[in-house]
Amino acid sequence: MENKPKVATMIGDPAGIGPEVVARSWSSGEIHEYCAPVLVGSQTVMQRAVKDCGLSTEIVKVESIDDIHNDPNVIDIIDSTPFDMDCFKLGEDNVSCGQISADWLDETDQLARSGIVDATVMAPISSVSMKMAGVLDKVIKMEPGHSYLFLISGPLRVMHLTDHLPLRTVCDLITSHLIINAITQLDQSLKEWGIAQPRIAVAGLNPHASGTEEEQEIIPGIKQAQSDGINVVGPISPDSVFRHCIDGHYDVVLAMFHDQGHIAIKTWGFSGNCALIMGPPYLHMSVAHGTAYDLVGTGKADHSMMLEAIKLTGNLASGRGFFS
Repeated sequence: MENKPKVATMIGDPAGIGPEVVARSWSSGEIHEYCAPVLVGSQTVMQRAVKDCGLSTEIVKVESIDDIHNDPNVIDIIDSTPFDMDCFKLGEDNVSCGQISADWLDETDQLARSGIVDATVMAPISSVSMKMAGVLDKVIKMEPGHSYLFLISGPLRVMHLTDHLPLRTVCDLITSHLIINAITQLDQSLKEWGIAQPRIAVAGLNPHASGTEEEQEIIPGIKQAQSDGINVVGPISPDSVFRHCIDGHYDVVLAMFHDQGHIAIKTWGFSGNCALIMGPPYLHMSVAHGTAYDLVGTGKADHSMMLEAIKLTGNLASGRGFFS
């Protein structure tokens, strides 16, 4: 266990499927092969989730990561923030759920920043509930040049240069400086995760990667990164670069905007996808789906994304790279 990275998973919004998919992932017996896991959240919430899923897993409250059992049959949880189970209904947005989600995120963040855990995973939260509670800023926002969304779907891995922005704004934001910063951060992260010689491809913004933005900003940024010794190519036409990544020619594609990367990822495959937030000074993973209120309490929610997120977090945190 000493050689496995310590991973703290925040159980997600209590009113959503987060606790259920976390319970099913833990009970699979697979995550302990990749990390020493612990949950952050409510013991009572997890007990309800285990019951809804028809599992017999024991939920044990621990004081610290040093007290974990490292046993798939025992779910270890750090439960240090009081939470009233009578203050919400399953499948509904709620102020209390939004606030407790923020509190649990703060706790996992502190565990990682203090070095107590090596990485964190966030189960599905409700942005509506967090907005109702006035704590939506607790979720890491994608700020160009500072933080990036990195989506993973098997061999297709895509980092977004920009996120939820109108295309007109994206065109104005793209600069050679932004391109260089993104490529450099991506190259450094890939090496830390165990990719000794990263192969990065940059998608063009315009059809056939031919336009003003490519000529004036993207190409100069790529050339500067190449002169810094980074193995990066592009810009490559957006209609083909993602297929090249799937075929194994590149380790990751740098997409220019939200839908450019998301369409490729969701078309290639949905089940098992996960999302990595690049920006915090530690590895922070999430899933590519929401709270799925229509499935809460049924025990039927697909836990494959949650399971993949925790396993991959452990693999990357230990420097073993992506799954082949």
